[in-house]
Amino acid sequence: MGDKDSKTLDLKEHILQTVKHKHPETVQRLVELVRQQHPLPQQEIMTHILDLQNQGKLALKENAASIPLTLKGYLASPHSYWYWTIVALAIATTAAVFTIQENAYPIVYARYLLGSIFVLLLPGYSFVKALFPTKEIDSIERAALSVGMSLALVPITGLLLNYTPWGLRITPVTLSLLALTTVFATAAILREHEAASIQ
Repeated sequence: MGDKDSKTLDLKEHILQTVKHKHPETVQRLVELVRQQHPLPQQEIMTHILDLQNQGKLALKENAASIPLTLKGYLASPHSYWYWTIVALAIATTAAVFTIQENAYPIVYARYLLGSIFVLLLPGYSFVKALFPTKEIDSIERAALSVGMSLALVPITGLLLNYTPWGLRITPVTLSLLALTTVFATAAILREHEAASIQ
């Protein structure tokens, strides 16, 4: 075994011992502690840390302190980007339905695209996210359930609207789906924040 291989093994062992005994809170702190013994470039130490993680000898976890404790902070954090995307798409679709005329070519295709997403994905995604706010199911299952639940929720909404004074017209259907999507998405973000705060 060469001198370089020996130094690499020594560095990796030192990284593991540092994690075991000093419990650094961040990867940056781990790099700083390792550099006290091994004055190497930060990038080289990071390469060895990632190599240890890929080998399964080191598990890098998201720092719980990086998850905001307040709901306001959580809504402003990257953890809630999905929520703002859902709300923005729902509002954009509602605006497109009420502002873009049927004969306004080619911009009407944007209305069709947004409408398809609005009907086939958003209500179901919001509902599934409210049921499973954390990562209990993977992305493929979540996508399949989202489409399936949308195909169930939208006809039920239409059926209920049919027995109201408003009937099955474009305005009540659009506003009902907007409300449904927003309510489920808000319930989901509240449950997700609660689950993240407990961890």
